Amino acid sequence: MGEPILLVATAAFGGGLLSAVLGWADSSEPFNPRKFTKSLGAALFGALVFSTTYTFTSGEIGLKDVFLAVLGGAGIDALANRAGLSRL
Repeated sequence: MGEPILLVATAAFGGGLLSAVLGWADSSEPFNPRKFTKSLGAALFGALVFSTTYTFTSGEIGLKDVFLAVLGGAGIDALANRAGLSRL
């Protein structure tokens, strides 16, 4: 049971990283490691939330669940940016 949870956590973390990289690529700003580090923190938080949530599921973890974890990780990063956490 530990491996599927790791897959979900990795997918959520990857979604957060993908959101951070795409956000930087969309902006006209030069790369700012401080903002990216804050996005890494949001991605880690997303991975923690999704892996903890999926420990309470009793069914199989499928491709749909991994896809939802990627979207959730990206959403948590986007919400953190909207809340201004990346600008601190």
